[in-house]
Amino acid sequence: MSRVTCDITMSVDGYVAGPNQSAEKPLGERGELLHRWQFEQPEANITEREGILSAGAYIMGRNMFGPAKGVPAENWTGWWGDEPPYHAPVFVLTHHPRASVPMQGGTTFHFVTDIESALTQAREAAGGRDVAIAGGAATVNQYLAAGLIDELRLHVAPMVLGAGERLFADVGDLDLEPADARATELVTHLTYRASGPGKD
Repeated sequence: MSRVTCDITMSVDGYVAGPNQSAEKPLGERGELLHRWQFEQPEANITEREGILSAGAYIMGRNMFGPAKGVPAENWTGWWGDEPPYHAPVFVLTHHPRASVPMQGGTTFHFVTDIESALTQAREAAGGRDVAIAGGAATVNQYLAAGLIDELRLHVAPMVLGAGERLFADVGDLDLEPADARATELVTHLTYRASGPGKD
């Protein structure tokens, strides 16, 4: 069975997006600064960048797909333009299902209503490769609380946001076994094997 992984960038104080998210500021106030490591120093972090995009299927929350909190416009196809970076099936958790949206480069967005169905479909689509929980915080927290993530890869930016979307909210008992750590100028990469509810 394929592993379930999660890569997510967070501030030192545990936020993966800043406050006041909107269509104009999808990552909230100052939230875009969390991801400087991906765009300002891509070569220094190439192993982690490649790892994020190596899964056979992805799961993301409705707000990560966008365009803002609330029901999406029917013609909205995500934040990433005509060719999203995933190049694999993406399962979007939503309370407002819609028809699948095929994109260039091998990405197709499918809209599902619960985390277990999303994971079942993603595993089938991945064909034995990893399934990645892409975010945001609420989606990752649901999978952590259910004990469904095998490997958690945190990319910790050296900044404090003070408010926003917090990782590890209401996840219950969770044991993380350190597996790897590496730092560059703009980020510290931490890999953990996860255990907790639902794990052996």
